Amino acid sequence: MPTTPSLDVIFAEHARYVWRCLRYFGLREPDLDDGLQEVFLVVHRRLPTFQGRSSLRTWLYGISWRVAVAHLRRVRHVRETSMAELPEPRHDGATTDLDIRRDLLRALDTLDDDQRAVFVLYEIEQLGMKEVAEIVGCPLTTGYSRLQAAREKLAAQLAEEEAHGG
Repeated sequence: MPTTPSLDVIFAEHARYVWRCLRYFGLREPDLDDGLQEVFLVVHRRLPTFQGRSSLRTWLYGISWRVAVAHLRRVRHVRETSMAELPEPRHDGATTDLDIRRDLLRALDTLDDDQRAVFVLYEIEQLGMKEVAEIVGCPLTTGYSRLQAAREKLAAQLAEEEAHGG
């Protein structure tokens, strides 16, 4: 069994990736640094028990997803609203990568936590469904059902935005 890298090495190699996962899982900009810290606190606590049954990256996905879901449930419960959430004005002209990313994140916000996790891991991070199901803790068929529901909801959301010129 290969040696597990140190926390410093894991952070250096995977922090940007974990940050990106947290963003796609629904954490807002003001909460990302706290979410990242929380993920690596969990990694620090659990690293001695990591047995390598899954890849380190799969393990980090799972932790990131659970941290994001817990955070989003707390935020919804408290009904927090951040001034950083004010919509940015669109500029006239060509669509930019930033516009596309913003539209995607807004569309992802319409999904429930389970659909969002499966969609992000499968479509954006391009993991296999078997690995996605393992990370989110559901049967393979449930993973595929959640993916299909997420695709349909996103397609409808994006079509509606397009119809309204947004």
